[in-house]
Amino acid sequence: MDIRDPSFEKTMTQDLLALISAVTVAVCVCVGVVMNLTTLYDVDFDNMGIRTFCMFTVNSNIFEGIAMLMALPYTIDGLRKGHYHLPNWCVKLMFSSTTAVTLTFLVSLFILSPVKGFRLIFSGSRFFLHGVCPILAILTFTIFICDHFITVKEIIWALIPVFLYAVVYFVMVVVIGEERGGWNDFYGFATRVPLWVSIIVITPLTFGIAALLRLCHNKCCLRRRQQDAALYREALGKADIRDIVKYMARARRRESNTADIVVPARTIWHLVENSGSDMSLSEGCKIYLDTFLETGAVLEQVSNIEAHQV
Repeated sequence: MDIRDPSFEKTMTQDLLALISAVTVAVCVCVGVVMNLTTLYDVDFDNMGIRTFCMFTVNSNIFEGIAMLMALPYTIDGLRKGHYHLPNWCVKLMFSSTTAVTLTFLVSLFILSPVKGFRLIFSGSRFFLHGVCPILAILTFTIFICDHFITVKEIIWALIPVFLYAVVYFVMVVVIGEERGGWNDFYGFATRVPLWVSIIVITPLTFGIAALLRLCHNKCCLRRRQQDAALYREALGKADIRDIVKYMARARRRESNTADIVVPARTIWHLVENSGSDMSLSEGCKIYLDTFLETGAVLEQVSNIEAHQV
């Protein structure tokens, strides 16, 4: 049997798209922030130049750019080794930052635009920071960075950046005040409307954004796992489920060119679920791991023999 991974090409395409989209977001963030920093005065906005870092818009976009850059070493390594995988902390970081810039986008679109005008809110640097970067970040996180599932409990990660900024904003605007070197209430969350109104609106809005992003991200992740399982079933026809899992392990070990082991538990689960086999998920994962290690040992022996012959 030809030991080839039928999902390998799709995985590499996913990795490449993740790399391109992450770089694009990071570049757009840099363009928008630099434009703000080099604009020392804007008749419609007070906080330009170095004071731009007071704005949640700028801070959330910088956070998003950093989160995307954190994924680059893993996507590049995935292309080099054929082993696309992002660590949990990296995905959580993207989840938090994408929630923050989505909040920026929605506030700009539905709150600031009706007051200041759509053209003003989405022109100049704000074209990137209010529009392009958030939209690209949403697409990147929900479609291309679908490496593993996000749990309901992890939604708390998405609320932390907004909560931290709210605390800083409250201290600088209300506690210290502009007269004593703090910030003016440029968002109007403390003076234009009662503070409690801002809290009861922003908090559930942020939670709703995080929940919706999680739903979209997980759906793409689930679809990817189901497609991988279908490719293996198609490649091996009516073979026993245990043989398919062994095939997966051998193919992945040969194609990936790396000794790092990531057991595709969800793909195995989809295979088991649609096969009617009596094999459990834990047994399938153990078979995969054992076969992966055995294949690695064989490949190492072959490599040593070839080296001695040379």
